Amino acid sequence: MLEKIDVVHFSPAGNTRKAALLLAQAMAGRTEEYDLTRPHNTGRSFGPGDVVIVAGPVYGGRLPAVMLERLAEIHGNGAFAVTLAVYGNRAYEDALIELDDSVEKQGFRRLASAALAAQHSIVTQLAAGRPDQEDAEEITRSAEEILSKYEGILSGKEQPGNYIVPGNRPYKNWNPMQAVPLVSDACIRCGLCAEKCPVEAIPRKEPEKTDPAKCILCMRCVSICPEKARSLPEPLMAGLEQKLAPFRDIRGKNEWFL
Repeated sequence: MLEKIDVVHFSPAGNTRKAALLLAQAMAGRTEEYDLTRPHNTGRSFGPGDVVIVAGPVYGGRLPAVMLERLAEIHGNGAFAVTLAVYGNRAYEDALIELDDSVEKQGFRRLASAALAAQHSIVTQLAAGRPDQEDAEEITRSAEEILSKYEGILSGKEQPGNYIVPGNRPYKNWNPMQAVPLVSDACIRCGLCAEKCPVEAIPRKEPEKTDPAKCILCMRCVSICPEKARSLPEPLMAGLEQKLAPFRDIRGKNEWFL
């Protein structure tokens, strides 16, 4: 087990962070987090002696553009990266290869990569409660394999990045849904949603509003509202639930590459 591991994550709804921390705790005695979800975090640099988990959610088969913008301010300088694309039980498509390309561009050496299933941020019946105990046990087993590979690299028996992850280049086109959460009369104007919005789409003085030009439908405001006053329009939810219905009763696989 490592003495310390760093975790860089973009996790508005919390499920990506949950998956990343399960892996981190199975790999090291101490974890340090760097939260890309916060809009004004400054850049950070690592070095060749660091092992860093870099985790992001899958939105329509891609990574959120804002996450990639913030990741561009993170410098690996030869650090080892374990990349995680966390998907909501449908598919991860080009998200993992996009993440791997991004960390290599930032100077990381790939140690391992994974696509992990977690509760869908919008249609929460998909992969509900995941990562769960079964996932945690699988993640612990995979952590041992990653650590073994790390030791092999340090001894010169193995090489970093000597594996291929699924995906396409160029990456698929993804057009975000043109909608924002609605606010009901239950809103007490506490301002928590405005404070926590990753893209500052909610005015602090008018938290009942959402800027459609900024909103990325990450569902953070919906998930953290203490009064459950925020929700997506019913027609949009109904359409999404119908579209994703074929994936409701299946258990999406975790896929590992190292």
